[in-house]
Amino acid sequence: MRSGCGPVTAYDDVPYTRGGTVDRSEVGALVRSAVDGDTAAWKAIVEGLSPLVWSVVRAHRLSDADGHEVYQTVWFRFAQNLGRIREPDKAGSWLASTARNECLKVIKSLRRLTPTDDPQLLDRVSEDRTPEQSVLDSEEAAAQSERVRHLWQEFEALGERCRQLLRVLISSPPPSYQEVSAALGIAVGSIGPMRQRCLRRLRARLDARGAL
Repeated sequence: MRSGCGPVTAYDDVPYTRGGTVDRSEVGALVRSAVDGDTAAWKAIVEGLSPLVWSVVRAHRLSDADGHEVYQTVWFRFAQNLGRIREPDKAGSWLASTARNECLKVIKSLRRLTPTDDPQLLDRVSEDRTPEQSVLDSEEAAAQSERVRHLWQEFEALGERCRQLLRVLISSPPPSYQEVSAALGIAVGSIGPMRQRCLRRLRARLDARGAL
C-alpha cells in the first residue's frame, strides 16, 4: 500500500515482516551497506527492527488497518531517507521517532484513539526475558486463561503512559532507552524510574487479585 507516499524506492519489492532479530551493534554497518544497494542488508534491517516499529504502533493503540498503514509508511520513509540518515548507528531511534510521528498524525486526523480488546498486543518474546515479559507473558496466557484475563484487566487499568511504555519495552530485541525516548517522547533519564513504578503498580494490582 503506497498511495499518497510519493515515488517508489529501490526497496519496494522487498517484503515487510513482523519478526526477526538484529544485533544493535551491526545496525550502522547494515544501513551503510543498504545505502550501497545491498538488498540483504536492507532485509536484515527490516526483519530486525520491525518489532520495535510494531511496538510503537501498538503503544498508540491504532486500529489494525491504521497500524499496518503506519508500519508501511515508516519503512517507506526510511527507504526514502536511507542515504540522508546522519547517524546510521541510531537507525532504531530514527524509526521509533518516525513511527511515533506517523501514529500521532493518524490519531490527530481521526481525533480519537481506537481501543482494542485483542490480548495478543505484544511482540513475540525473546529468549532473554525482561521483567515486562515475566509479567506480560502471552505464552503463559494461553495455558492460564483466567489468570491472563485478570492480567489484562489490570494492565488496561494502568495509566495510558504506563501501558505505552511497557508495550514498547517488551519488543524483541529489547529497544535501547534512546529508542524508547524517541518512540514515546520521554526523557531517557525518566524511563528507568517510570518503568519500575509501572511494574510495581501492575504487580501490586495483580497481587491484590491473587493473580501472581
